[in-house]
Amino acid sequence: MKKNLILIGAVIFLAAACRNQDQNLNADVEIPVSVEEIKLKPIEEFINTTGTAFPKGEIELKSRIPGAYFLEKNPQTGKSWQLGDRVKTGSLIARLEDEEYVNSVKMETNQLNLELMESELRKQESLYEKGGVTLKELKTAGINYENARTTVVTSKLQLEKTRITAPIDGVIVDLPYYTQGTQVETGMTIVKLMDYRTMYMDVQLPEKYISVIRPGQTVKMTNYTIPDDTLTGNVTQLSPAINPDTRTFKGTVSIDNRDLLLRPGMFVKADIITNHKDSAIVIPKNIILSRQKGKTVFVVDRGVAAERIIETGLENITEVEVLRGLAKNERVVTGGFETLGNRSKVKIIK
Repeated sequence: MKKNLILIGAVIFLAAACRNQDQNLNADVEIPVSVEEIKLKPIEEFINTTGTAFPKGEIELKSRIPGAYFLEKNPQTGKSWQLGDRVKTGSLIARLEDEEYVNSVKMETNQLNLELMESELRKQESLYEKGGVTLKELKTAGINYENARTTVVTSKLQLEKTRITAPIDGVIVDLPYYTQGTQVETGMTIVKLMDYRTMYMDVQLPEKYISVIRPGQTVKMTNYTIPDDTLTGNVTQLSPAINPDTRTFKGTVSIDNRDLLLRPGMFVKADIITNHKDSAIVIPKNIILSRQKGKTVFVVDRGVAAERIIETGLENITEVEVLRGLAKNERVVTGGFETLGNRSKVKIIK
């Protein structure tokens, strides 16, 4: 009787074990996962930093003489110059009228005197060749001509003070309002221009990167106002000194902003590219598991998940290069891997 009970118990135990095994198998089949086929693609290793963008060229034009203010028109629009208008070098933005000042310059008189002195010099040169005048008389005529020419140049420079012209290509960023004909005094701001087709920004970098970051490295930059555009630039300068308070060193980045997408004063996120490969096995960083045996991921083959130990190379915030452990065209699990075990059966979902 006792032997029969033992036998019956053994049969029940085996049946239960078989049921549990079947249940585990069914459970394995029910595990849904997302996969991604491994393709070779480029990867970049970069150091992230931030900074404020400043224009490469900036100038504030002020009145150099007192006079009646008159704002000129933009030849492109036919309207008076406005904030945001683009100007070219030499564009007349405003003029200052002062009849008394213009008369004091005596431009017409000085120009006429220059013409007379030039005529006299040519005459003296001709006579000197024929022996009609002395060398001293010729040199005196030359000195008189040079003095007259200098006076005309000075007069032109004095008259230029009545014209406010753009010394650089740029954009009007400040244009104080004055009523047409208003008398303005010397030293009043007339216009402020910025050329921000090329910009720069200063960055503070952790000292651990001082041997990694070098001048000439490519920098990719973004701003929240231009989420779909990435600007490029280069590291142009690096300080060799470490700030003892912040444990950082200073760098300067030049930004190619030819389309004027960035505006002066904007906050910029920058990725300094320190290393890159054009073709590598690259996987998402967040699918890698840290095991006692090393870094692992799951791949799917014939409906079964297999755990692979991998060796990694370049990496950035979102991606990692795999040097060993994976091959091209294999399917790596990108979703649902948290509940997987080695040799688990899976169902692929998209």
